[in-house]
Amino acid sequence: MDAYFMKKYIFFNTLIIATMLAATAQVSAAGFQLNAQSATGLGRAFAGDAVIADNASVMARNAAAMTLFDKKAISVGFTTINSKIKLSDANYYFDGIPEGNANYENAGGFALIPNLHLIVPMNNKLSLGFDAYSNFATKTSFHDNYVASEFGGNTDLKTVNLGLAAAYRINEQWSLGGGLDIVYGTGKFKRVASSKIPILGGATLVNIIDAGGWGLGFNLGSVFEVNKNNRFGLSYHYSPKITAKGDFEGISPAVENGAHELYIPLPSMLELSGFHKLNQYFALHYSVEWISWSKFDALNTEKGLIKNYKWKDAYHFAIGSTFYLNNDWTLRTGYMYDLSAEDKLKSISVPDSDRQWLSTGVTYHINQTSNIDLGFTYLMGQKNKIEEEQVIVPKIVKTKVTGTMNADAILLGLQYSTSF
Repeated sequence: MDAYFMKKYIFFNTLIIATMLAATAQVSAAGFQLNAQSATGLGRAFAGDAVIADNASVMARNAAAMTLFDKKAISVGFTTINSKIKLSDANYYFDGIPEGNANYENAGGFALIPNLHLIVPMNNKLSLGFDAYSNFATKTSFHDNYVASEFGGNTDLKTVNLGLAAAYRINEQWSLGGGLDIVYGTGKFKRVASSKIPILGGATLVNIIDAGGWGLGFNLGSVFEVNKNNRFGLSYHYSPKITAKGDFEGISPAVENGAHELYIPLPSMLELSGFHKLNQYFALHYSVEWISWSKFDALNTEKGLIKNYKWKDAYHFAIGSTFYLNNDWTLRTGYMYDLSAEDKLKSISVPDSDRQWLSTGVTYHINQTSNIDLGFTYLMGQKNKIEEEQVIVPKIVKTKVTGTMNADAILLGLQYSTSF
């Protein structure tokens, strides 16, 4: 292996490892979907991101948009997420009897999610691409001595997506694209019986120490160009169910001590985007996305149920604008309304609610081929009433936690893009 390919091999493997270590974001989009593929998209609340194609990161949303590039393009960057997940006005019940205050100040934290996107036009018709990023991740952490520890505990699910894609221009207006998504997922899940429970207090109910596994998904997309200033994009991403193998322990029948398989169902996504450059200074863009969160009904092992979620399909709606200030600076802004995936069942371990994104961003053009992007989002979660029950011992021990969950976050993205 020559020095060039050795450097590429080391770089890509380092990126994969970094993504798996860092992509433990606590709150981004509905459910545990991440919108962290690019700083550019972050600065406009990802409005129009399946068709704008202002850098190589577009291939993560729509492979067909790779035909809009006539030179090789690469984007590399990261997004940080600093979240606060608070449980207030909360109470814990043992067999219907109140056992004390269950408030928790912050089950969230900080995460850094890297990304890489590369587009290589082969000719004026065919383009190929490779990228690495994360589509899904969540992490909440409660202390073992938390009064409602069988509900809180530690939950850590994350994925890294390695994409291989191709796009073909049919004519001046239509382009089609698609690719494979090689997804690696890991899961950690720990629940300890509350100290308020007689005899069982402090016992480990479930401890999935470390489970990991692969899945294969795919994506399809199209771009329709009315003219150079108006175009539409449609894309579909099929996400697989991950079978993660690892070591389990606890007294739950679903996790007899030893090696087991944890099944992590991931949702598929359908997105429609539009882009309209109204004059040399201003463009308007928008997106609607459907996410099949009803696939995330439960976490199971081959031995049985770990945790019910029973989510429903969700949508988000985004609108944004871009201001082409001059040759050096481009400004952008955006707003997203993100609908919750939770249905009747509520959970403090993977909390969800309707969310609003307030986003802004800037691009500094270093020269005609290279630029640096900065994106910022303040994400506001709606306060959500929680009432979660659990049967510890069938027909004998039943516990409950109630309260109000609220999750807010600040997202910051930085990215370098170039064409050559």
